[in-house]
Amino acid sequence: MVESRSTSRSGTGQSGSLESSLGGYLRARRALVSPEEAGLPVTGLRRVPGLRREEVAGLVGVSIDYYVRLEQGRADRPSAEVLEALARALRLGSAERAHLFDLARPRRSRQAGRAERPEGLRPGLVRVVDAILTTPAVVLNQYTDVLAWNPLAAVLIADFAALAPQRRNMARLIFLDLAARQVHPDWERAARDTVGILRMAAGRHPHQPALVRLVGELSLGSEAFRRLWASHHVHEKTHGPKVFHHPLVGELALRYESFAVPGEAHQVLVVYTAPAGSAAEEALGFLGSLTAVPPGGTPVSAS
Repeated sequence: MVESRSTSRSGTGQSGSLESSLGGYLRARRALVSPEEAGLPVTGLRRVPGLRREEVAGLVGVSIDYYVRLEQGRADRPSAEVLEALARALRLGSAERAHLFDLARPRRSRQAGRAERPEGLRPGLVRVVDAILTTPAVVLNQYTDVLAWNPLAAVLIADFAALAPQRRNMARLIFLDLAARQVHPDWERAARDTVGILRMAAGRHPHQPALVRLVGELSLGSEAFRRLWASHHVHEKTHGPKVFHHPLVGELALRYESFAVPGEAHQVLVVYTAPAGSAAEEALGFLGSLTAVPPGGTPVSAS
């Protein structure tokens, strides 16, 4: 049974803002780019990893003083041309570039200081998820809340219906659920990508109370989350490999595709599939048989 829910959450997190500084992001990113990658000669001993400030300034075509002011938060809003040059110099992908623009052009939060509204989920989208019978499917929002799921997703990922509404969140499950490392054999990758998704959301909506509380709760409850959050990594969920483990069938090597839901809510439909003829496809078929609904009956439990 697919359900929808509101975004109202409780938690032990902090309140206020997640506003990230442009300077902090620039410092984190330039530390990841070597002179060789930037096409620069390597001369002498280097005291810092990655590029020096003057090297980034030269690549971007701005003065060293202006770039230093950017990192110190003392510069006016940089132009689109400067931001594009920064993205090229720091070798940013599409997600990193979008985050750079979000930090440089912060949006005024219409939600700050206002009561949170329930997040809408179109009935038609719920029916789509419910109609996907042979492979796991979920709808997530930008805070990794699980808004809808089909029976195979519940069997493979988590029994979402049995969770309190505020616990139906992939970040909470990955960082605070003791079973997460068994469910996700690729836990390190899953954890890093999940933090990256939340970083992207924080760049867009740093004052969103629910996100502030979520990040506060995860920071208090998980050292791994704190470490990954400090890295400033960002990630946009699009497509790629994903490995799950189920006690009845072992590991399933799947691939996922994400489909953006039109609208302002930043919702995505995520569908996990197995290659034709693979062991994972056979395993999904078996798990699907456990969720089948007999005529006039209720879904069969996989437990």
